[in-house]
Amino acid sequence: MKRKISFLLSLLLFIICTTHAQIAKHVIIITVDGGRPDFYLDSSWHAYNMRALMMQGAYAKGVNSMFPSITYPSHTAIVTGVAPAKHGVYYNGMFEPDSLTGKIYWNYSSIKVPTLWSVADEHGLKTASLLWPVTGDAPVLYNIPDIGSLGENVREQYSKPEGFVDAVKKNIFDNAEKIEYGKNVNIAKIAAYVIQKDQPNLMTVHFFATDGAQHKIGREGDLVKQAVLDADSGIAIIEKALKDAGIWNETVLIITGDHGFCTVKKNIAPNVWLTNAGLITDKNRGQWKAQFLTEGGSAFLYLKDKNDVATLNKVKQLLNNLPAEQKALFRVISKKQIDSVGADPDVLLALSGLDGTAFNGALNGEAIKQGKGGTHGYFPDFHAIQTGFIAVGPGIKKGAIVPVMSLKDIAPLVAKLLGFSFPTADGHIPMGLLAK
Repeated sequence: MKRKISFLLSLLLFIICTTHAQIAKHVIIITVDGGRPDFYLDSSWHAYNMRALMMQGAYAKGVNSMFPSITYPSHTAIVTGVAPAKHGVYYNGMFEPDSLTGKIYWNYSSIKVPTLWSVADEHGLKTASLLWPVTGDAPVLYNIPDIGSLGENVREQYSKPEGFVDAVKKNIFDNAEKIEYGKNVNIAKIAAYVIQKDQPNLMTVHFFATDGAQHKIGREGDLVKQAVLDADSGIAIIEKALKDAGIWNETVLIITGDHGFCTVKKNIAPNVWLTNAGLITDKNRGQWKAQFLTEGGSAFLYLKDKNDVATLNKVKQLLNNLPAEQKALFRVISKKQIDSVGADPDVLLALSGLDGTAFNGALNGEAIKQGKGGTHGYFPDFHAIQTGFIAVGPGIKKGAIVPVMSLKDIAPLVAKLLGFSFPTADGHIPMGLLAK
């Protein structure tokens, strides 16, 4: 009898410690890839729906990304509340030291910590995810994953439930053979369909057309404006679906992103320097001592032998001896700085571009060329590379303004709203964001 009472008390304590009062019945997270705070802060972008939601709820002036400030590590930080060093998704593509086959972090097994989806599922909540990175095999009821360049067959194979994509093609897109996911409004229509069908408690939705537009032409221009309007229209479709389903007043809608953007002026191939210095002989045959993995606005140094201090010092000396006009194009990010922001722990130093400098992985040729388009990936400590955040709904303080927050802060906020504990997150709910 005593054992039974003890067990029941332990169970009750566990329930109390792992649950909180639920504030919202539903949370929808929409990420606008490459979304910048000026899209809603500056009326010239004509993002009327984002601005209206900003006025109804709360918003941030800037949100710090991960390092590198790119899509997959940042989206994974949103749903885990931790940086890449803990969640395990360091880049979009995996570092391949002796080849380049295009492996990416697409499968959920790459994530090494609990996610909002997994914990929500454990609490019996219905989950959905559309075009979110690293969600192949994710514990999600409705899922169409972002699978990079692996092809539509892979996407459909890992979509859930069985027959979901076929049903979407039939019921939304008039029996179309292929869904054009590059249009944000199409992704929003799928989200609206799921909301109407099953009202998920947690839904994550990834709009990515704004990223593609800025890669093509940089931060400004008509193509970017069109992509922003497309994203804004998609947000309106989801808002309407929530209202039509009768759950708007029970829902917190979060609009955020993954990184900002910089217009590219110069492009550096840092591995050319290493090749010329004899540190890369034949990468494909594993004949190298040091090499950079380039990620848009940054480059990450790997050593063949992590303990090869001589080679590390040679690289540092090489960078230090560059002409002043070349050194002015980037800054060196130390191992201490890398660790402080939770980037790849195997990287010994990194480069982050300055004044619109980007990096590429070429091994030979000219080390520095003129750049074009736009990019991201920079060390996340300046405004242009920040993304945005808007939240509206029950529990969110109307009129609250957060000066700066982190993508890691979103997961604990969502957990609090949905009423479950999420102790693995390193982020913190921004002060003043929640209504008392």
